[in-house]
Amino acid sequence: GIARITNGSVKANQPVALARPGKDKKTGRLTSLFVFDNLGKKEVEMASAGEIIQFSGLDNVEIGDTLITNEGGVEPAEPLPPIAVEQPTVRMTIGVNKSPLAGREGKFLTSRMIRDRLFKELDRNVALKVEETDSADKYAVSGRGQLHLTVLIETMRREGFELEVGPPVVIYRKNEETGKVEEPFEMVEVRVPEEYSGSVIDLFNTRSGELQDMGLDDGGESLSVIKYLIPTRGMLGLRSSLLTATRGTAIIDAVFDSYREKIPGDIQSRDKGSLLAFEDGTITSFGLENAQDRGKLFVKAGDETYKNMIVGIHQRPGDLAVNVCKTKQLTNMRSATKGITVGITAPIEMSLDACVEYIATDEILEVTPTKFRMAKNPDMLGKKGKK
Repeated sequence: GIARITNGSVKANQPVALARPGKDKKTGRLTSLFVFDNLGKKEVEMASAGEIIQFSGLDNVEIGDTLITNEGGVEPAEPLPPIAVEQPTVRMTIGVNKSPLAGREGKFLTSRMIRDRLFKELDRNVALKVEETDSADKYAVSGRGQLHLTVLIETMRREGFELEVGPPVVIYRKNEETGKVEEPFEMVEVRVPEEYSGSVIDLFNTRSGELQDMGLDDGGESLSVIKYLIPTRGMLGLRSSLLTATRGTAIIDAVFDSYREKIPGDIQSRDKGSLLAFEDGTITSFGLENAQDRGKLFVKAGDETYKNMIVGIHQRPGDLAVNVCKTKQLTNMRSATKGITVGITAPIEMSLDACVEYIATDEILEVTPTKFRMAKNPDMLGKKGKK
């Protein structure tokens, strides 16, 4: 276990007790004692108040337990108030990658490998929750926010996993006293140059935010400090919009505030649709020339694609299928416009965070060691077809 000494000292091979208010004490002996040294650790014989230690010799150590070293004394110390771990507020599904391009890059592909890795993460990531779902190849992973979950996905991606990730969903709860449904709220503080403060306020207002405070930063730079209370639903996808509206100058700090009564209705998240690949194949420059007039693209010539994969942002609401694999007809006739060439706009580079913020409820994200691909959820497309 790992602990911080608040009072007294502890020695190696010393008899100790693990205590928690309202529970029986567990006694044992410390077999080894370590302190942290720079990026590593070193073994010591004794540690005193103020130091952070790592010890072994006791089983089933939980967060909030108190290590008592004078249990056999005349006046043994009382256990400290336990530390409360914040409850998860956002849930995402993580499962086996089932896209047509799956299995080309990753080393860990099966549901058993993904399941073992997720449950192993629970040993050190105490705020994480992993649950089985109705599907044998999908798991519901809950965390303290979108960033908490994307860090786990990025770690697994670098380890060689291929994953299929669903959109983030807020965890609601029912108040037992009032019987009303509640949702998590966050307190957000944004520091931006004064000329962008209006854009920031507009974004928060469209997502049901409530202005708490506004003023100027005490530092030398002329920054506006804006504080908002906003539902976690409204924070999903807001960071990228804020950075775009402020040209990357916004400094955003968000912390969980409380559960409050759910705001009725939906909160606007994305006002534009997606450009979808019309068929499987390899993307061509000729196909991109025609598609880029419909919106902004995520792909470049030579990339592999498949039907209903998201290749860009539509400039209007609603999805549009475009043929980015279209090839130019070859004939022996000279074209009058042969010398006219159309420049292809560089694609938008999408990071993991940007992809998770972008996908809607009927879309999924394919994560591989080298690529991120977004697509329409085939399960939901089947349901729409039946209707």
